[in-house]
Amino acid sequence: MHQKYAFKAVEEKWQQIWEKVKAFKVTEDPEKPKFYCLEMFPYPSGKLHMGHVRNYSIGDVLARFYRMNGYQVLHPMGWDAFGLPAENAAIKNNIPPAKWTWDNIANMREQLKRMGISYDWDREVASCHPNYYKWTQWFFLQFFKKGLAYKKASHVNWCPSCATVLANEQVVGGHCERCDTKVEKRSLEQWFFRITEYADRLLANLPKLTGWPERVKVMQENWIGRSKGAGLVFKSEDGHELRVFTTRPDTVFGVTYMVIAPEHPLVEELIKDKPQAEEVREFVKRVTAQDDITRTAADTEKEGIFTGAYAINPFNGEKVPIWVANYVLLGYGTGIVMGVPAHDQRDFEFARKYGLPVKVVVAPPGETLRGEDLEEAFPADGVLVNSGEFNGLSTKEAIAAVTKKAEELGIGQAEVNYRLRDWLISRQRYWGAPIPVVYCDKCGIVPVPEEDLPVLLPEDVRFKPSGQSPLAELEEWVQTTCPSCGGPARRETDTMDTFVCSSWYFMRYTDPKNSEKPFDREKVDYWLPVDQYIGGIEHAILHLMYARFFTMVCHDLGLVGVEEPFTNLLTQGMVTKDGFKMSKSKGNVVDPGYIIDSYGADTARLFILFAAPPEKDLEWSDQGVEGCFRFLNRVWRLAYDVDTRVRPYWDGTAPSNLSNDAKELRRKTHETIKRVTEDIKERFNFNTAISALMELVNSLGKYVAEADPKEAGPVVKEAMEALLLCLAPFAPHISEEIWSELGFEGSVHDRSWPEYDPAALVQDEVEIVIQINGKVRERLVVPKGASKEELEKAAFAANKVQELTNGKQVRKVIVVPDKLVNIVVG
Repeated sequence: MHQKYAFKAVEEKWQQIWEKVKAFKVTEDPEKPKFYCLEMFPYPSGKLHMGHVRNYSIGDVLARFYRMNGYQVLHPMGWDAFGLPAENAAIKNNIPPAKWTWDNIANMREQLKRMGISYDWDREVASCHPNYYKWTQWFFLQFFKKGLAYKKASHVNWCPSCATVLANEQVVGGHCERCDTKVEKRSLEQWFFRITEYADRLLANLPKLTGWPERVKVMQENWIGRSKGAGLVFKSEDGHELRVFTTRPDTVFGVTYMVIAPEHPLVEELIKDKPQAEEVREFVKRVTAQDDITRTAADTEKEGIFTGAYAINPFNGEKVPIWVANYVLLGYGTGIVMGVPAHDQRDFEFARKYGLPVKVVVAPPGETLRGEDLEEAFPADGVLVNSGEFNGLSTKEAIAAVTKKAEELGIGQAEVNYRLRDWLISRQRYWGAPIPVVYCDKCGIVPVPEEDLPVLLPEDVRFKPSGQSPLAELEEWVQTTCPSCGGPARRETDTMDTFVCSSWYFMRYTDPKNSEKPFDREKVDYWLPVDQYIGGIEHAILHLMYARFFTMVCHDLGLVGVEEPFTNLLTQGMVTKDGFKMSKSKGNVVDPGYIIDSYGADTARLFILFAAPPEKDLEWSDQGVEGCFRFLNRVWRLAYDVDTRVRPYWDGTAPSNLSNDAKELRRKTHETIKRVTEDIKERFNFNTAISALMELVNSLGKYVAEADPKEAGPVVKEAMEALLLCLAPFAPHISEEIWSELGFEGSVHDRSWPEYDPAALVQDEVEIVIQINGKVRERLVVPKGASKEELEKAAFAANKVQELTNGKQVRKVIVVPDKLVNIVVG
């Protein structure tokens, strides 16, 4: 073999061979265990970044490891290809979104191949391809038939610049996260998926997801936000019903005001003919321009205005003022809350600010609280006071009793409320999957027949500088025929949220070429659930929640046999540089292409896996990259030395009595196999696995340099084989090349993973510590299992021990076999 490690030639050679022989193509085999390894598919921005490299390198280690362990491994790649950036690029560069997207996909595909990732490229999907979004549209129709897709008017975050609806998470400080334009509130007719129907199942299944990080499950639990309480009905003086949900119906006698969301349609009814009507309207206009997250943040000042109207408390007949306030949202609960300032801190601050009464109705047992004396709310459980017939009841007793009373009076009932809202899927954009419905004056909303799918996106479109979707103005596309009555109809011009496309892609990978249905039931049931899913923590709520919801619906439709899509979830940390997340604005981006050109893909992979555990953030280090490059060069030089000095003798028979050095190398070899196996399979500690391989290279290099080649042959062959097999998932190209050069059969990646020999781990000798008065003074290598008497004798025979104990009285000797000898002197 060549003396110099020519990484470019090595990597290009094996990438071409792997592609030619389709090395990673996989099919279903019921006789073998399966392992479905999946990294979240990327948006095709055009260039890989270091976060991608880390994500895909982690997945590739697992895919290669399980393939070598005898599993049928599905490891696919595709593209989350619809979305706003393609439209922005089309406007900026005057090119069609499709061309921009497909060009980017081609670039990124080549970059991934240069990384040596073991994808089955025959299963590649792209969500913008008609043979994919045909089935996205088909799923919409199934949801529609099942009553899970519906249309309603909704107040939404609207970006005037992007000309589209934004999710709450896309609004930062009242501005669009993409273009920084101030966000407005608009009322639009929108399509929704009824995810709230699955809220209880989504919540109930979380404890079963034992392979998920606890913090992700907590985030989902909080997002679903299940609350038990009571729905109560107050009425305004002029008879309007004011429905509220409260988790503390026991505090109803403490209501001193009501608050209604600024967007609530009742606001106009309540302020009609009131002198402050215009002032209230101005307040509503100002507050509704803010995003929901800002309005409800803990550090946002609570603002309100009196409507001039009053409500009647149905339990005590008291008249309380109705206010409009910024901290109440129409989309959460009923959009109306009862203000109980003595027992809710937010209500307390609001009441103190506006001089509203504070009435105590719950107090600690045996204590008296006065509203005017409170410095903060008392939200804890206690005993009811100032609550009529409920006085003296505990909080728990009173919640049940007040709820029961409300039911008897017909003014309320026990209810469960959720923070989770139905999924708004409408987007006023071009580059997305068209929603497959038409509007007919005679028939109303009519779904497109399944046999007419896909509803194709027209490609000959022109974008305005404003970014407004061109679909609505394409009359030849919009005007169509009603499939029900044959009369004129108009197509829906909204497209689907891209999260719809990414909620089922992992199913399509199991049968990506199927033109008759989204996937075959037998194939999807063979591969699902995904055994290991890998992606960023930023997807903890939306994508992961929507994918779980989609899978549950598919289960109920009889399309798949599982309810949960992902058995194990790894959320890898960010790649940072100079303490910050890599970004163009900070000027700290490291181009993976440059690293591959300068050091090779194996070095890039090795560094990204060695620098930190996968779940932790990784600080980029140029010195670390160079260190990994030097290590691979050491591996190459070791292989060259083995090839020239030892290989001619390694097919001989090992001596029956190995030297101590040979035994130690065997022990190190099998210790390494054990450590790397456990670090990959049980702990994902790739950094410590690589560290173990570095130690083996050091030991092997030293042994090869010093040992008699004739004796060393079989022991070195065993060690070298184990080294290459264990290194292969991390650095696949160099492992493959050395494997071939040293004459091992076939591909290193097709060989079985090595098993360690427990007998080889047994040490003949151990190092023990010699202490004097508890301080370490010497270390000795002694036969393993030596008796206490033998260890004591060896300790006192050591020159350093004799020097330190000479002339002193030995008061006590403590011996721990195979560990230490502690000599106590006075």
